[in-house]
Amino acid sequence: MIEITLPDGAKLQFDSPVSGLQIAQKISAGLAEHALAIKVNDTLTDLTTRVTEDATISIITSKNPESLTILRHTAAHVLAQAVKNLYPKALVTIGPAIENGFYYDFYGIILKEEDLPKIEAEMAKIIAADLPIVRQTINRADAVRLFEDKGERYKVELINDMPDDVREVAIYTQGDYVELCRGPHLPSTGKVGKAFKLTKVAAAYWRGDATKESLQRVYGTAFWSEKEMKAYFDLLAEAEKRDHRKLGREMDLFHFEEYAPGDVFWHPRGWTFFQTLISYMRRRQLAEGYVEINTPQIMDKVLWETSGHWDWYRENMYTTTIEEKTFAIKPMNCPGGVLTFKQGITSYRDLPKRIAEFGRVHRYEASGALHGLLRVRAFTQDDAHIFCTPEQFKEECQRVVRFMLDIYKDFGLKDVAIKLSTRPKERIGTDAIWDMLEQGLADALTDMGYKYTINPGDGAFYGPKLDFKLKDAIGREWQLGTLQADLNLPERFDVTYIGEDGQKHRPIMLHRALFGSLERFSGVFIEHCAGAFPFWLAPVQVVVAPISAEQDDYVKQIAHRLFVAGIRVETDLRNEKISYKVREHSLKKIPVILVCGAKEKENGTVTIRRFGSDKQEVLPFEEALKLFKRDARFPSVEYED
Repeated sequence: MIEITLPDGAKLQFDSPVSGLQIAQKISAGLAEHALAIKVNDTLTDLTTRVTEDATISIITSKNPESLTILRHTAAHVLAQAVKNLYPKALVTIGPAIENGFYYDFYGIILKEEDLPKIEAEMAKIIAADLPIVRQTINRADAVRLFEDKGERYKVELINDMPDDVREVAIYTQGDYVELCRGPHLPSTGKVGKAFKLTKVAAAYWRGDATKESLQRVYGTAFWSEKEMKAYFDLLAEAEKRDHRKLGREMDLFHFEEYAPGDVFWHPRGWTFFQTLISYMRRRQLAEGYVEINTPQIMDKVLWETSGHWDWYRENMYTTTIEEKTFAIKPMNCPGGVLTFKQGITSYRDLPKRIAEFGRVHRYEASGALHGLLRVRAFTQDDAHIFCTPEQFKEECQRVVRFMLDIYKDFGLKDVAIKLSTRPKERIGTDAIWDMLEQGLADALTDMGYKYTINPGDGAFYGPKLDFKLKDAIGREWQLGTLQADLNLPERFDVTYIGEDGQKHRPIMLHRALFGSLERFSGVFIEHCAGAFPFWLAPVQVVVAPISAEQDDYVKQIAHRLFVAGIRVETDLRNEKISYKVREHSLKKIPVILVCGAKEKENGTVTIRRFGSDKQEVLPFEEALKLFKRDARFPSVEYED
C-alpha cells in the first residue's frame, strides 16, 4: 500500500506504484487535464514518474510558478528539434531555461536574426504535432553509443564527464528527436502552446571556455498566454527607454572607455549627481551616530591573508609588487575599518561604534559580465562597520534595518523583500558562531514584524547576511543593500573591548552598505525614475533662459541669487528661440526652467515650467526662490528655518 499526502493534508492510497497522472486523475478529471508535472517530496519531476513509496505530492499546473521553468525548458528542446530539422548538420550542445526565457547552443551553423522567423515556424509545426515527450533511463554506455551513432559528440562528452558512480542517464524523446536531459518536461510538445518567441542570436563558447569551440546561441522566451508574453515585451520596451546607459549619454552624465573597462568616466553633471548621493548619505549617517573615516587603497598582502580574503577572494583581486612585497588594491573596506577600530583601548561604554567609509574598491569581473553602472570593476561603497556587544547585537541590526528602509523610501523605493543568506559550504568560523549569528539576524527581523525568506548557502565566507531586494517603478527586482554579521574577522584580527568586568571581550562586527555600490545604485535609480531626478537630487536643478538678449542681465541676476542660495543653476543665453531651449532642456530632464521675458523683467517675476507638466506658473522671484530652497532640501533631514 502506498500512501500519498496532498498539500491540503488529504491522503490517497494506492495498491501499487502510481504515476503523477494517475494521482491527478484520482483527484479530479479537470486536474488531470491541466496537470503538467508533479512535485514529489519537494522535487519536481515528470507527470509520468511513478511513485513507489509513501510521499507528499503536489500536482503542477500552469498556475504554479515552477511550471514556467518547465515550459521554457521544453521550449528549448522544441527549438533544438526545429534547428535539427532545418539544419541537419548542426550539432546540439546544451539548452537550459534561464530567467525570463531559454536558450540553446549549436555547433556547425551560423544564424542571423532574419533566420529566427523560419525557426519559429518549424517550432510551431512541432508544437502543433503534439508529440509525446517520453522519458527513459538507459545504461550510460548505451547512451554513449546512441549519441555516437547520431554524431552528437557534445552529448557524448557530457556523458563521459559525468562522475564515475553514474551508471544510468535520462534521455527524452519527442518524435524522432532524442535529447540527453535530467528534465522535467511537459507531457507533450503541444503543451508549449503559441506564446513563444525567439529573441536574438549571439556567440557563445562550449562550456563557457573561450579556448574551446565557438557556438551559435539562440535565445527565446515562452509564456502560458499571449497576454503574458505581450506584457513581457511591453516591459522590455519600457526598460529599453529607461536604460541608464542610454539616459547617461542623453543627459550627459557619464560614459565608458575601452581604456578602462568596468570603470566610469563621470561627466560634470553625473559627478554632481554622484556627490549629491554621498552628501545625502553622509548627512543621514551623521544623524544616526556614525563617524566617517578613510582608509588606504593599497595594502600589504599580509593583511588580506589575515582577513581571509587572500584565500577566498584572490582571483577577484588586483595586485602589484612594490620593493619585492606583494600589495593588493582593496576589494573590501572591512580590514581597514577593523584596523581603525583597533587603535587605542575601547571600553564597553564606548560601544556601539558606528564607523562609516565611502570606500572605493576594485574587483575583477569578466569582461562579458560588465554592464554599464550595474556591473563594474571599480566602485564606491557606502560602507559602515558597527562594533557592538552581544547584548547590543539585535538592537543594532534592527536600527540598521529601519535606517535602510527609511533611506529607500526617500528614493521612492518602497517594495522591499528581505532574504536571510545562510552559511555557505566553504566558510570560516565554527558552527556555533554561525548558529548564533544566523539566529540573531532572524530574531531581529521577526521581532520587528518583517517577513523574510531563506537564501541557503549564500552568506559571505565569514558570516550570514541580510540581502535587501527592491522593485523599481516597472516591477523589476534589484539587489541593493546588505547587512552582514561577523565574529570571524574580530577573531582573526584579535579585536577586543574591555567589558564591565574589566576583562577583554570579543565584539560582534556588523558590515553594512545601504546603497551597496553607489555606481550600481545610480544605475538602478536612473532606470527607476527614467532620468527624471527629484529636484533635490538633480545635478542641474534650474535653467534660466531669456526670451531675448534684452533680458540677459536680468537672467544673470536671477541665476546669481539662486547660486548664492545653494541652488544648482545654469543659464542659457544662446541666440535660439525659447521653444527650442525649453524642448532641449526638457529632453535632458531639467526639473525647472525659468523663462524671463520683458514682462518678467519689468515685474520682477519668473515664469516657471516644471518637467513633466504642461502648466506654467508666474511668480515673483522672491517667492519662487523660497519654493526652490525648500525643494532642494534633502528628504528626512532636519533643517532650521
